[in-house]
Amino acid sequence: MVSYTYDELILYFKEVLKDKNLKYTLQREVVLKILYENDKHFTPEELHMYIKKGFPNLNIGIATIYRTLNLLEESNIITSISFGQSGKKYEIAIKPHHDHLICDVCGTIIEFEDNKIEKRQIEIAKRYGFFIKSHILQLHGICKECQTKLKNTKNKENN
Repeated sequence: MVSYTYDELILYFKEVLKDKNLKYTLQREVVLKILYENDKHFTPEELHMYIKKGFPNLNIGIATIYRTLNLLEESNIITSISFGQSGKKYEIAIKPHHDHLICDVCGTIIEFEDNKIEKRQIEIAKRYGFFIKSHILQLHGICKECQTKLKNTKNKENN
C-alpha cells in the first residue's frame, strides 16, 4: 500500500465505505486511528480493551471491531498475522515493508527489515521466472526473554 498521512487515509477509508454502501462511523474511525498510531500488533480483543480504556464513552462492541478489521483488511489498509486457532493480530499496512520474528511461547512479535533477504527473494523469483506480487516472511521460535525463563525453570528443576 502507498504511504498515507492520517488525513489521506481517512479520505481513502471514506471512499472504501462509500463504494461498499457503508456508513462512516466514529467507531470505525477509532479502530483505524488506533492501528495507525500504534506499532503494536493487536488481536481484536486487545483492540477492544484498548478502546474501552482510551475511549470510555464510545459505545463499541467486539462484533463491530471484528467487522471493521475485516473491512480494513479487505481494503488493504491493514494486514494480519495468523496464529492459527489463537486468531489473528493486526497492524496498519502503510508501514515500509518488514518481516516478523514471532515467539511461539509468549506471542511477542519483532519487526525487522533486511535488504539481503529482500534481494535474495527477487533473485530466486527471477531464477524461476516468477513475478512476486507480495510476500510474508514469519520466523517462528522463542524470544530471548522466554529462552531465559525456560533455562531458569530447567535449572531450578535440576537443583
